[in-house]
Amino acid sequence: MSGQDRTYRIFISAAEPSGDGHCAALIEAIRQANPDIEFVGVGGDKMAAAGCELFEKTADKAAMIYKAFGHVARYIKLIFRIKAYLKKNKVDLVIVCDSPAFNFHVAKAAKKAGIRTLFYVAPQLWAWAGWRIGKLRKCCDKLACILPFEQDWFTHRGVDTTFVGNPVLDEFKGKLSKNARTYKDLEPKKATIALMPGSRQAEIDGLWPAMQQIAVQLRRRYPGINLTAVAVDEKGKHVLKSMQVLGFRCRYIIGSVVEAASEADLSIVASGTATLQVAACGCPMVIVYQSSKLLWHLLGRWLVKTKRLSLVNILAGDELVPEYMPYFTSIDPIVYTLERLLKDCDRLSQISSGLIELVKPLQTKTAARKTADIAVSMLPPA
Repeated sequence: MSGQDRTYRIFISAAEPSGDGHCAALIEAIRQANPDIEFVGVGGDKMAAAGCELFEKTADKAAMIYKAFGHVARYIKLIFRIKAYLKKNKVDLVIVCDSPAFNFHVAKAAKKAGIRTLFYVAPQLWAWAGWRIGKLRKCCDKLACILPFEQDWFTHRGVDTTFVGNPVLDEFKGKLSKNARTYKDLEPKKATIALMPGSRQAEIDGLWPAMQQIAVQLRRRYPGINLTAVAVDEKGKHVLKSMQVLGFRCRYIIGSVVEAASEADLSIVASGTATLQVAACGCPMVIVYQSSKLLWHLLGRWLVKTKRLSLVNILAGDELVPEYMPYFTSIDPIVYTLERLLKDCDRLSQISSGLIELVKPLQTKTAARKTADIAVSMLPPA
C-alpha cells in the first residue's frame, strides 16, 4: 500500500485513558503498515504523541456513569462536531475504541456518512445489555474483540467479529509470569500486599478509604505486613496521599500494576482491566468494587446477566478469586477472606496456577498489530 496514489484518513475515537493508550498503540501499528495514513479524532495525550490530530481531548475528562450527568451537554456538543466533520471531510475509516455510551453515537454518525466502522474492544453486551445487539449490527462493519469467548458470542448474533488478543497485556509481553507461584514458605506476618484502587476519581473515592481500613485491620493482626499502593501518576499519588486515613502507611508505586503485582503475595484490586494484569503475574487477589446501594437494587442487579461480576471470574466461569462487588459498607467479610488466604498456602498456590492458565489465551496474539491488519484491510482501494 505504500505506493498508493492518495493519502488515507482514519478518524479514531477514544473517550477514556485506557482507550487513549490502546488507540495510540493501534495508530503506531497501522503506520508500520502504511506511514502515510493521516489520523484525526478525539482522545488523549498518547494518541496525540502517536501522531493523531485531536480536535478535542476526551480521555482526561472521562467520568463514571453515575457522575457523568455534568458532562452530558459537553458530549452532546462534541458528537454534533464529529457528525459535522464526518459529513464535510473525506474520511476512509472510523475506528471507535470501547466507551459504547459515547462511541455508539460516533459509529452511528459514520454509518450515516457512509463510512465503514471498526469497533476495537467489544461493548460488554453479553453482560448486561444484550438488547443493544441490533444497534451494534447496524453501525459496526467489523468488531475486534479482546476476550476469547466474545468472538463466538457476537458472531452468532450477526456481527463480523475477530478475537485479536488483549491490549492490556501487550506492553508486558516478556515481563509476565510463566509459572505459578508456590507459597509453602509464606509467613503471613511478612507478607506483601498490593492495594490497587483504580485510576478514576470515582473509583478512588469509593474504594481507597476502605482499602486503607482493611490494611489497618490486617496490620493489627500482622504488624510486619508490607503494603504497596499503585497510583496512576504523580497527580494520582497526591490524591491517594491526601486521602490517607489515620494509622495507615504504605509505599507508593507510580503507574505499574505489573511491578506491584510481581512483588506482592496478595492483592486487593478494583474491578477492571487491572485484574488481568494482576492475573498475568500469577498474583492471587481479592476484587472489590463500590456502587450506590439504591441504584444497585433498583437497576444493577436486574440488568447484569452474568453470575460473576469481575472480569477474571467471568473468564474463569467460576469464582477463581473472591469478589465483593459491590461491597457497600462492611469491610469485615473482606478482612476475614484476606486473613484466611494468608494462612492457606495451598489455596494461594492453586489460585496462582489458575490465574496463569486463565490469561494464556489472551497473550497468544498482539492486539494492536492484529487490529491494524483488520483496519488496513477495511480501507477502500487507492
